[in-house]
Amino acid sequence: MAGNTFVYDGDCSFCTSCAEFIERRIPSRARVIPWQFADLDALGLTLEQVETAVQWVGEDGTVAAGPDAIALLLRDAGRMWELPGRALQLKPVGWLTWPAYHWVADHRHLLPGGTAACSLPQAQRDKLYGPSTSR
Repeated sequence: MAGNTFVYDGDCSFCTSCAEFIERRIPSRARVIPWQFADLDALGLTLEQVETAVQWVGEDGTVAAGPDAIALLLRDAGRMWELPGRALQLKPVGWLTWPAYHWVADHRHLLPGGTAACSLPQAQRDKLYGPSTSR
């Protein structure tokens, strides 16, 4: 695997909207890819990991999830993004970021860009829309 990779849920419209924002506005060198099109084995990720939270797989072997993954993505972008990325990694901030991340994940279907499918577990999405391509 070459380079850093940020993996998100491509079946979720809210997640896809966020990934598109990242690609347009955050100058990270990381490849931003939906887990449904990623080679999870090559990245060393499991289906459970990618269904639970966004993932960061660093070229140095670092694996991080949720707000920790977002922090590494921001730090990778450098310049003005380095400070918010470092702030997300501070212990007192970390105590707040995971509960906030879980709240957003649980309510992503209600957020801008979200759809009802965002609230469904992957197994139910597969029944409704067919299986994802990368498994």
